[in-house]
Amino acid sequence: MKFPVLIPNIFDHPFTYTSDINLKVGDYVEVPFGKKKVNGIVWNEFEQDQSKRFKLKKILRKLDVNPLKKTTIDFLNWFSKYNIVPKGMALKLHLLSNQAIENKTSDNFTEYNSMIKKSIYKLNDEQRKCFTNLSKKNNKFCVNVLQGTTGSGKTLVYFNLIKNKIKQNKQALILLPEIGLTGEFEKKFLDFFGFKPAIWHSSVTPKNKKIIWNGLSNGNIKAIIGARSSLFLPFKNLGIVIVDEEHDQSFKQDEGVAYNARDMAISRASYENIPVNLISAVPSIETYNNITKGKYFSHRILKRYKNARLPEYELIDLTKEKRIKNSLFSEKIIGKVKNHLKQNDQVLFFVNRRGYSPFVICKKCLKNYTCSKCSINLVYHKKINKFLCHYCGYKTELQRKCSKNVNCDVIFSGPGVERISEEVKKKFPKFNSIIFSSDTMSKKSSKETLKKIINNDINILVGTQLISKGFHFPNLNCIIVLDIDLSSMGHDLRSSEKNLQLYHQLSGRAGRAGKPATVYFQTYDLNSKTINQIVNQDPFNFLENELEIRKKYNLPPYERFIAIILTASNEKKLFDFSNELKNYLSKKIIGKILGPVQAPIYKIKKKYRNRLLIRASKSMTIQNNLSKALKNFKIQPEIKLTVDVDPISFN
Repeated sequence: MKFPVLIPNIFDHPFTYTSDINLKVGDYVEVPFGKKKVNGIVWNEFEQDQSKRFKLKKILRKLDVNPLKKTTIDFLNWFSKYNIVPKGMALKLHLLSNQAIENKTSDNFTEYNSMIKKSIYKLNDEQRKCFTNLSKKNNKFCVNVLQGTTGSGKTLVYFNLIKNKIKQNKQALILLPEIGLTGEFEKKFLDFFGFKPAIWHSSVTPKNKKIIWNGLSNGNIKAIIGARSSLFLPFKNLGIVIVDEEHDQSFKQDEGVAYNARDMAISRASYENIPVNLISAVPSIETYNNITKGKYFSHRILKRYKNARLPEYELIDLTKEKRIKNSLFSEKIIGKVKNHLKQNDQVLFFVNRRGYSPFVICKKCLKNYTCSKCSINLVYHKKINKFLCHYCGYKTELQRKCSKNVNCDVIFSGPGVERISEEVKKKFPKFNSIIFSSDTMSKKSSKETLKKIINNDINILVGTQLISKGFHFPNLNCIIVLDIDLSSMGHDLRSSEKNLQLYHQLSGRAGRAGKPATVYFQTYDLNSKTINQIVNQDPFNFLENELEIRKKYNLPPYERFIAIILTASNEKKLFDFSNELKNYLSKKIIGKILGPVQAPIYKIKKKYRNRLLIRASKSMTIQNNLSKALKNFKIQPEIKLTVDVDPISFN
């Protein structure tokens, strides 16, 4: 018999094989492909063009893996069409290093089924009301949005929803935006449920990934907490999907296969006919728009858990307040921090820049330090005494010769966390302080550091946006925002939305245990829109106004954007090819094509980058037409073409 087998590669169709084995759609098989043996899946459709006469190869064997469900196959087919990705590349996201993991003994899953003593948590009135309403919509597909101020106990509500699903012998998927959150979240889960969840992200060992992949396929693992890639795992009986911090940009994958994990989670839930719950303090514009249209159901918690007070806000006017010489702090801020430290409050200095200084220039030759491989400034990291490119990882020394063959005399411009930390140590030498960023909190020691922060053994934190994402620090009652003037600048159409979400989340870290807390904004602009929006406790007011602006200018979510990013090492070839592609597409698709233009970061890893932006009506028509057009257009070997449907970043 003939069988269509999809394999994990760049092809958009399955290949036809023969077999004497009785196979059905969804079976995992091993097949010869070229000179290799590869894993594949018996797909639900044959390749369309079978006019070429080839001798059909035989399927080598059926793998000992539970068949992939038809609903998952349908989802992967849809994923391929929506994101304009070959079906084989969609399958690649599902398999583990291109392999299906064959069944293991039940001993492998003991740690996920062992019970320990769990805590008892009671829902307050607001939480119970939300839980009751959500439970009514917990048996078939629907999109629920649980919006609540930071610290309101949203996690407790959806934990109870998950508990009901697990009682029904179903599986749960919780998507988190940052792998740095999984450790603390795992503790919360264990404390509530009494058993260990599976954790899935890039740092999990290959051995554990194999156990988890197979455990989900055969139903031995009931719950998984994961980054965006966990969405493609082979669940046997998925019953509920949670997307925590649904607004977070980290759910968007830009490299390789571009997709938005939040949107794909909604689609997967649709194919599985199960509920999906989007959790956020400040929902994304797209989510809020779907609430206003009645497509999503909104549930809100307005008060903090145990009636903890929200932080107060205070503006420090830098046009009037005296700045300490050669310091980034005003005298008033120093006084405020001292008062909080006397009360045993933890203090956070927030500046959303890694390293010591993001811009370094020589006083003699007036040349700044830029990456030799990327068109971007190098960031000086004082701890390692090197410049570092945050895009390609290129490193270089501080010492450099001027054009006059003498050493450069450098000026450090713009504060990074290392520079702030250095000043904090000088101003508050008796207090323990640490840097809280992706450079410091991705190490094995970070669990121990988090424990010290929670126990108030660390008095002062100097942090980037990582600290705003879901951490619970009970003693943090003072936040100093140092760079709001700089972060408010820029021409990104989403900048207002991103800033509101960031600073709303950040301020929500303070005062969570009930003690009075204050967020101080050191600013030159007292009329800052961003600050006014944060001070307003109802984010829906901002979202309503933002939607009106987007509608007026026909911007997402009212129109579909598709970005085409072209990359090449030859600048002239890239320019010619970009224009050729635009002229070709303008005859093939219905939509407005903007560009080509140089990407804001024009060169990365010695490759030049151009962008086209397609604006079209919101339907799958544009994806279908663009996919057909690109298949019939010859892409030169030295040019890489990437399609990004619904782009978030325009770098």
